[in-house]
Amino acid sequence: MNISSDSTTFDGPAEQPPLQQLSIHGHDIRYRTAGDGPVLLMLHGMASSSETWRHVFRQLSQRFTVVAPDLLGHGDTAKPRTEYSLGANANVLRDLLALLGHERATVVGHSYGGGVAMQFAYQFPDRCERLGLVGSGGLGLEVNPLLRLLTLPGAEHLLPIFCSDRLRDTGSRLAAWIARRGVRASPVVEEIWRGYSSLTNAEGRTAFFKTLRAVIDHEGQSVCASDRLYLTCAVPTLIVWGEDDAIIPVRHAHEAHEAIPGSRLYTFEGVGHYPHCEMPERFANLLTDFVATTEPADHAEQDWHELLSKHRPTVERSTTSAVTPQ
Repeated sequence: MNISSDSTTFDGPAEQPPLQQLSIHGHDIRYRTAGDGPVLLMLHGMASSSETWRHVFRQLSQRFTVVAPDLLGHGDTAKPRTEYSLGANANVLRDLLALLGHERATVVGHSYGGGVAMQFAYQFPDRCERLGLVGSGGLGLEVNPLLRLLTLPGAEHLLPIFCSDRLRDTGSRLAAWIARRGVRASPVVEEIWRGYSSLTNAEGRTAFFKTLRAVIDHEGQSVCASDRLYLTCAVPTLIVWGEDDAIIPVRHAHEAHEAIPGSRLYTFEGVGHYPHCEMPERFANLLTDFVATTEPADHAEQDWHELLSKHRPTVERSTTSAVTPQ
């Protein structure tokens, strides 16, 4: 395992530890980690990276061991020619935790990362202590129309026109000019700009389209965990959403809350798709309290079998008698 820098040092105004690197199955995986205590595995959204947690990293690392990877095909992690399914990401995360010496974690996912978090809990229930869903994907059909359009054939050939190095560099120079005059972009604008910048190189775009089309099609989200949410009844679950979310409607939060017994739901008024960036202190406080006031899930194989059996559809047997020939 190749560690590239000190895992507990925060540097600069972003208040986040530097990226580290290790190799999993021959692919470089980048991640940030800091703190001590119960493990929080923090998963970012599509076209994002571990930087999305920069506003909450310092506060959370005072109580927890925070692990925030760049998911496969995102940020500075490798972008190999491979599948970019939720399951493939869950497998990498299991191996990442193992290599870092962590057996279990509270898994928190934002947007696409929420879908990965739910898949991780489904594939490896013994490794998931709690579940945190932040503006999460995978809970219903509806999603922003732009993402649906990007799944159409040929979109990958048009996107380079709007996401080019030249446009990115022009935007960066403009942002720097504005910053020198004392005006700083909001956290949401910074998140959107980082996502845009990640699509200005060919490798990033290829990984983005593979990821996108694995979970969304022209009708909306094509992967939904709603039919399996009953399996999370023994997993403490926190749901956080912005009431003005324009990417994934807040209705999905309320429906998930109803489907997961004992879950906690918090909606942020006046907040969009990035509650952890728009109200970081409130978000970190809620997450800290959630972990402090819940017991980690303890999955037994027998319990899992019983849950599946209770929700197994019954097959009605035919009561029609055979007719005996005269």
